[in-house]
Formats: sequence, C-alpha cells, structure tokens
Amino acid sequence: MSNKTKQLILIIILVTGAIILAYAIIQSGKKKPGQRQRGSRQVDAIVVQPSLFERDIFVPGVLLAYDQVELKSEVAGRVVMLNLPEGRTVAKGTLLVKLFDDDLQASLKKLQAQYKIQKQVFDRQTELYKVNGISKNEYEKAELDLVALSADIDVLKTEIRKTEVLAPFDGVIGLRQISEGAFVPAAALLGTISTVNMLKIDFSVPEQYSQKMRAGAKVTFQTTNVPTAQATIIASDQSVDAQTQNLRVRALVDKPDKRLVPGGYCQVNLNLDSRNDAIIIPSQAVVAQIDGKFVIVAKDGKAHFTPVITGARSERGIEIAQGISIGDTVITSGIIFLREGMELDYASINSSSEEQL
Repeated sequence: MSNKTKQLILIIILVTGAIILAYAIIQSGKKKPGQRQRGSRQVDAIVVQPSLFERDIFVPGVLLAYDQVELKSEVAGRVVMLNLPEGRTVAKGTLLVKLFDDDLQASLKKLQAQYKIQKQVFDRQTELYKVNGISKNEYEKAELDLVALSADIDVLKTEIRKTEVLAPFDGVIGLRQISEGAFVPAAALLGTISTVNMLKIDFSVPEQYSQKMRAGAKVTFQTTNVPTAQATIIASDQSVDAQTQNLRVRALVDKPDKRLVPGGYCQVNLNLDSRNDAIIIPSQAVVAQIDGKFVIVAKDGKAHFTPVITGARSERGIEIAQGISIGDTVITSGIIFLREGMELDYASINSSSEEQL
C-alpha cells in the first residue's frame, strides 16, 4: 500500500471521528423529557411544622414496701408465745413474740409489795413530820426510799417489755425464722413485717437532672408484670453521691397493683421536657462539619447551607433550637451530593410532622 493511500485512510478516520464527536455534543445539549438539568439533584424535603417534643430518660429502679422492718428481740430468752401468722395482716401493737420472763415478773411483784409497804411508812412519816414528831432527815429518807423503789419498778417493767416483740405498724408478716420453745439470742432475726398497700420506688438520676426531681412530680414505670404504672416523687437526697454523681430519688406508687412485688426491679420513665412548638427534623438532615452543624434549606429552588444549633435527640428526630423557622423547606436526602447554590429537583415534599410518623 502506497503512502498516499495510507494518508487518505487516516484523513477519512479523523473526519469520521470528528463528525461522531460533534453529533454527541449536539445531542447531549438537548433536554429529553423527564431528564434533569445539568447541576441539579433529585432530593426529598420536608416543610418544617411545629411538633410535640417530649424528652424522656429511662433509669432503673427498685420497688420497696413503704415500711418494712426485721423483727428482732432486744434480749436473749426462750420463746414461750409465738404469734407470727405468715402472710397475714396484723394491727399495730399486736404481741407477736413473748420470751420467758417469770423471773422478772417475780422480782416485779416483790418490788411492788415493798413499794406498798414503803408508801404506808412514808404516809405515817408525813403525818409525824407535820406535827414535828420526826426530824426532817427522817422524813426525807422515807421519801427517798419510796422514790427509789418506784424507779426500780420502772426499770424492771422496761426489762419485761424487752421480752415482748410488738407489731410496729399495720402490716403483713413475712416468713418467720423461729419456732415456739426455741432459745433466741439478742438481736436474732424472728421474722419480717411490711406494708403492702403502700409501695415506693427508689431510683437515681444523673446530676444534670436533679433540678427536675421536685416533690409532687409524676413519673411512670413498668415491670415485667405491669406494663405501665404511675408514681409521685415524695423526696430526694439533699446532695449528689460523690462517686456516681447521681441523685437518689424516692417516689410513692399512686395505685399499688397486686402484681407489684416489693424488692422487684422496674424501669422508671422520667419526662424532662414537653413542648408543642418544637422544631424537629430527621437526624440525617443535619450536616456536621468542622465549623459547626448545618441543614440544607431550599430557597428559590436552590440549596443553601444554613448553620443551626441543635437541641436534644429523641426517637422522632433531632430538635433544632436555632437556625431555621416554621415553614422552611429542609432537604432530607441526597445531601452528600449537594453544594451551595446547586439547583434542586424534588422527588417528594412532606411536612415535618408527616415525616416523623
């Protein structure tokens, strides 16, 4: 093949390529039906509407009987009477346990007899003293002996009372730990008594929420047996625990359910804030950059990066405390492809309340 032929073929190839390239450029400049303009992005958006915002935290708690004590004897002795009906209600002041006290009762009778005789002596001495029949020292000695016997009787009665265990309040007896006839040492556990018609919850909250824990505030809680119940805060510690930085709080269960068992664990729901005019948008609509947080707001069909200050998060989204207003259109998808001033093509536009449903 001659050189002229080769040159001719090369020229034909170049001309053909140029024609094809020119045709492609012309076709690319034509807008086909449904095709987006170059530089625009199809995105989803929401129109910001006022929303209900509730900020809750969940903390563990424990259910307790409002009053619960261990029944113990103050002195050692043999049980001669036992009245601990397990699972039964007893009234305040009911005698539950009696220890042997015959020796104390005998001593008491002896002192009471001595007191009776000494009282008669004192009465005679008083009459004699009035007519100067005895000296003042004799009169005062008779009076002192009478007072001493009275004090000895009071001491002995106190010792006898220590052999009795009484119900400190109306409550239900738990499992007894002794039997009649047993010898129990001092401070031995005899059983328990607790109130079941009144329950309380003890729980702890982080320090930053301590100001919210006011007496009279309502909380809700749930257990494995009861899906929801309510309690009222009655008190809290006056200081935060130095190690955990938590504040201990106590609440009284409003309407105790028979399924609520003292000693069981529960989950306490604390509502820290509730507003009807909050601005809440989906979390993915917030762009985090080095110089702050932004949302992309649509203005005149173009994307504009707007700095915002965010508030608390919830299951429904994130609160915007400052930066956008009710009625603004906020982009929620395709954010990573957008640049300042880029034209927007909407796939869907909803209200913020619809987006969160």
